[in-house]
This record gives sequence, structure tokens and C-alpha cells, in this order.
Amino acid sequence: MIYCVVPPELADELFDKLTDHYADDPNVTVIVDQRKSERRDRGAKAPDDQRRTVRDRRRRRVTGDLPPLVDAE
Repeated sequence: MIYCVVPPELADELFDKLTDHYADDPNVTVIVDQRKSERRDRGAKAPDDQRRTVRDRRRRRVTGDLPPLVDAE
């Protein structure tokens, strides 16, 4: 399912046009954004037990030198 989200400021101008444009595509639904504000307040702090843990997910490199390669002849 693909949602084509129209901002409320442009809904009068674009909603009907986009609905007609995507009428033949059952995978696309045109909707008007109804949010009044952001879900998360940028300045708010989460409780300690709900804080996100940010970490480097890349593997650490092996320390030291690698042994020389042996010819497979």
C-alpha cells in the first residue's frame, strides 16, 4: 500500500486531482495529513527506562597483524 499524503494547506487544490490521477491504481491511497503537531516534543526528555541506546553497530577490527597467506599450489 502506498499513501500519497497531502498537506492540509494544499488539500483544496490537490486532493481531488491526485485522487483522480491514482484512481486506476489500487495500491495508492490519497490522504490528507490530519496531524496538528509533532508526536514527540523535541525538547522533552524520555524517562530513563525508555531512552534509546545509540551505539556503533559496525564490527570492531581485529587487533594485531594477520598471518601471511600460504600459496595453495
